[in-house]
Amino acid sequence: MIKRFLPSLLAGALAAALAGCATVGADFQAPGAPSAPAFRHAADAGANADGARLPAAWWTVFGDATLDSLEQRALHDNPGVKAAAQRLLQAQAQLGVARAGQLPAVSVSTGVSNTRTSAETAQGRALGGRSIEGDNFSVGASLSYELDLWGRVRRAVEAADAQALAAQDDRDGVILLLSGQVASSYWQLRGLDAELAILRDALGTRQEAQDLVEARFKAGLSNELDVSRARIERANAEADLHEVQRQRNLVEHALATLVGASPSAPLLPAAAPAARLPQPPMVPVGLPASLVGRRPDLAASVAQLRAANAQVGVAEGAFYPSVSLTGNFGFASEDLRDLASGGARQFSAGPLALSLPLFDAGRNRANLALARARYEEARASHETRLLGALREVEDALSDVEQRQKQGEVQAQSQQAAARALLVAQARYERGVSTYLDVTDAQRSALAADRAAAQIRTQRLLASVAVARALGGGWEQGPALAAVR
Repeated sequence: MIKRFLPSLLAGALAAALAGCATVGADFQAPGAPSAPAFRHAADAGANADGARLPAAWWTVFGDATLDSLEQRALHDNPGVKAAAQRLLQAQAQLGVARAGQLPAVSVSTGVSNTRTSAETAQGRALGGRSIEGDNFSVGASLSYELDLWGRVRRAVEAADAQALAAQDDRDGVILLLSGQVASSYWQLRGLDAELAILRDALGTRQEAQDLVEARFKAGLSNELDVSRARIERANAEADLHEVQRQRNLVEHALATLVGASPSAPLLPAAAPAARLPQPPMVPVGLPASLVGRRPDLAASVAQLRAANAQVGVAEGAFYPSVSLTGNFGFASEDLRDLASGGARQFSAGPLALSLPLFDAGRNRANLALARARYEEARASHETRLLGALREVEDALSDVEQRQKQGEVQAQSQQAAARALLVAQARYERGVSTYLDVTDAQRSALAADRAAAQIRTQRLLASVAVARALGGGWEQGPALAAVR
């Protein structure tokens, strides 16, 4: 009996051997890197600039243990990271579904039935007006397999694989964005702590000055206008203190949300008055060619482009014949005891079915046009993201450069303002000038001190922006093990 099915089996084997000889659609070619040799605002990083890399836990370059702890909490507890991890698992499961189409599907079935035919049908009358009844027991297995002659299934698997890579890159992008937000919020918080320390010192100085002026007024050595000016300056300093405290509360609430904690509970105590903001670290800078491989959003964009290219092949495969092979083997018997006997054996091989689309009212052609348009859209979107990434890097590097120069000049202003305040106070105490000169000098000194603290904060934020724009340390590493 097997000989009768030999031609079908040989045809199936031949078709399987031909599978893989042709693949619909064009093979994917990754888009080229930018042609610019180096970033415009980057400092000279030496001959090995292209190999410069930040560590996976890029925030450790700041050398702040509190920041390191906050980053780890965020990676472990932030709901956005957990959601991104689940999206990655979904994409990987979808890839498994697509890969299953490359292998035969085998199923096993069993059945028990009791039947009785009608004696009044043509069949029953042909049997002399008798009906047929009895039990039927069966057990068997069936196989079905689509022969991927043209590579349509392989293109579908390629598209699903690219989607899984894109989901992984999106997860890494969420991690990069989150770590950048945590670092930015943390340095904003410490910058506001520095301003609070300056304002507290200023408030204490203003209170002492007010007491001194009031004492001089009582002694007849000053006038009421000087007293009013002293009170105004003290009240302004106190009002500024409350405003900065309000800003700090908002930043602390945002930081608590980022690390997955309730904003109702205090997250970080204020820094010690003597604490100073650190100098920003030197962030290594690579060439634009390395940007495509570093930034997770660009890597995800390339993966999406690859998936769109594979979908064009899937759409082209609809124009070609599809070949499928089915078969089954099992046992069937009226008596359960005879189910395993040789006479109860039954099987079939085939048919080896071929399906060729002849007329579909233009559906396949429209699907192919749709897939090609989506690919072109993905290519244009990738170019847009690439230009945006280059702009972000240049913006961040420009900020680092200009903030450093601004800080150097502001230090000169801060020294001059402090000297002017000492001179104004000395002149007032000797009766050479009015208290108006002192208040003007106090305002200038306070503004210079606060501006210096703000510039130091902005320099730290610019360093964070550079790390984030360059892709930071988004590559998988020990620091990110908590989100796997």
